Amino acid sequence: MKISKFLSRHLRHEPHRIGITLDAHGRVDVEELIRAAGAHGFTFTRAELEEVVATSDKQRFAVEDGLIRANQGHSVPVDLDLPVRRPPARLYHGTVGRFLPAIRAEGLRAMSRHAVHLSPDRETAARVGARRGRPVVLTVEAEAMYRDGHSFRLSSNGVWLADRVPPRYLLEPAVTEQPDVP
Repeated sequence: MKISKFLSRHLRHEPHRIGITLDAHGRVDVEELIRAAGAHGFTFTRAELEEVVATSDKQRFAVEDGLIRANQGHSVPVDLDLPVRRPPARLYHGTVGRFLPAIRAEGLRAMSRHAVHLSPDRETAARVGARRGRPVVLTVEAEAMYRDGHSFRLSSNGVWLADRVPPRYLLEPAVTEQPDVP
């Protein structure tokens, strides 16, 4: 298992599996994480961890003052302490066609996560959708949502977060060609 996948699993979803406890903001001491990982048969150095954090194309993690956390995508309770921000006029969400009937009926819901993840551009949303098959990119009328009282937050890696997106703010999706996804 790669370090990035290990971090995602344990900093976003299952910290208890390796015996760590995230603070209210989803952070844990870097040295504590390294010790816990090693005790569970997955060893890496601080330098290797910092390399993963620094070079991750998606910038999933942040290290500050000796603490590490995932930037978003948690299924465990955390408060990322992100301020409400005015979004751009449109944001995008990548999905696949089999989810469209539910999305048209219910809108975008956080499901097991804390927030709906929205991308600032179609290309990023297409890459996200491509993880599950042929991507469908939904356009979100974010400015209209914001004017109507919905809150948006911006994570440090550029992902926009909303509690939900009601169906009336979604434009009909454009089916895209599958991008080259590494």
